[in-house]
Amino acid sequence: MHVGVFSFNTEYAMRADRLARAAEERGFESLWVPEHTHIPVPQAGEPADPHTGMPLAGNGKFFLPEEYRHMSDPFTTLAAAAAVTARLRLGTCVCLINQYHPISLAKQVATLDRLSDGRFIFGIGAGWNVVEMGHHGVKFDHRWPQLRERLSALRTLWANERASFNGKYVEFTESWQYPKPLHSAGPPVVLGTLDTPFGRSQVAQHGDGWLPLTFDVDETKRSIADIHAQMKTLGRNPDKLEVSLFFLADEIQSTTTLAKARDTGVARAILRLPVGDEVVVLKALDEYARNIQ
Repeated sequence: MHVGVFSFNTEYAMRADRLARAAEERGFESLWVPEHTHIPVPQAGEPADPHTGMPLAGNGKFFLPEEYRHMSDPFTTLAAAAAVTARLRLGTCVCLINQYHPISLAKQVATLDRLSDGRFIFGIGAGWNVVEMGHHGVKFDHRWPQLRERLSALRTLWANERASFNGKYVEFTESWQYPKPLHSAGPPVVLGTLDTPFGRSQVAQHGDGWLPLTFDVDETKRSIADIHAQMKTLGRNPDKLEVSLFFLADEIQSTTTLAKARDTGVARAILRLPVGDEVVVLKALDEYARNIQ
């Protein structure tokens, strides 16, 4: 099992180029960064954290941490990381593809894929912040149909010399676009979803991989078996599904948890780094590096 690290990628944390070099030097397989274009301020009468003003998270159970409004652009970040590393894989966890036009996003992804010599992993999600996606003209109830269509448009642009698309949400006439990704199918597409029946069905139908938020390793193991069974029914090869357990909890994961993750047979575990300066982040990196060797 590979081990990757996740950074909230704020302007006040360890810089991405230095973090990427440090992660590669310590033997980590991958670096992952998230995306929110912005966090809308709660309106009058809506719940807000009395200290930070942040809104409730999607599940409505807690207020978002302040770092959610400080995320840097993922593609610029990973290009910087690619420039100073040779082996480290680079992933979005996750890119909110509904908040881009596919023509623009296809070029960004293909450029990063080439600059990194094929090390990019395209983690995508449909989003949960209703107001944020609304600012981008996306209705919450349409987010998954939009994701599927936009992904199809991306793959069309990557695969064809002259690409055209005529869908419900995306339309463009025959066009040239370069660069193309290193492979005509594009980089691996990993779906970030909640571990729900609907989320698992989307992975079974459309994903090259799965990025589940992992709170209970045993439960996720059963869910992977469910996705594999669905893929077989659909005529897809479950052996080609790359699963990356994503530990978002704000704590250092124990060696016991990592051993259980390894026993699931997944491709990798992604471990969250603290939001802090270089000293704080390097300490966490070193602690994880000792645990994975």
